[in-house]
Amino acid sequence: MSHHTTNIEEEETFAPIYASQEDFNPNDTVSSFLNTSYDPTRLHPLAGLGGGLDYLNLEDSEGLPGTQNGIVPSRGWSDDLTYGTGVAYLSALSMGGAFGFYEGLRSSPSPAFKIRLNTVLNGMTRRGPFIGNSAGVMALMYNGVNGIIGKARGYHDPLNSVAAGAITGAVFKSTAGLRAAGSAGGVCAVAAGIWAFGREKFM
Repeated sequence: MSHHTTNIEEEETFAPIYASQEDFNPNDTVSSFLNTSYDPTRLHPLAGLGGGLDYLNLEDSEGLPGTQNGIVPSRGWSDDLTYGTGVAYLSALSMGGAFGFYEGLRSSPSPAFKIRLNTVLNGMTRRGPFIGNSAGVMALMYNGVNGIIGKARGYHDPLNSVAAGAITGAVFKSTAGLRAAGSAGGVCAVAAGIWAFGREKFM
């Protein structure tokens, strides 16, 4: 029985993947491939793009005229509704909790630590959620009315905010009588006007 021996080449030729046909060399081997330094940044999908992006494409950013304030314009009333309500609720909740903390420290009936701690916690849980919930409801009403007025007028400006503030305050205090509703509407209209004109001027 005869045994046939074959010589296996240690280095097989192959066709590596190149960025372009001009870089292809059929004589390349495994050793030449491993010994070559490659730039890993060339593998990035955006490699070779010179300069920055020319514009930011927001497909659903069709806002009303007058809503182009800030770095990125508002996308609509739904964004203002959720963002404004959340910020108002959290801010009022924090301020109410701080007020309850101060009130609890002042009205503690005893200098004992446990009694003072219980009084402070009671004050924070009483004032914080009440003020936070009230501010959240008013912010929800204000942003909803403001969006409706802007949609009806086809333009968003500070006058919309003033009108929305007046309506929000009047409706929020409508159960307390006409005088209370009128006072709340005036206060909310002034506050909304200061916020709207200040945002337009400084933001």
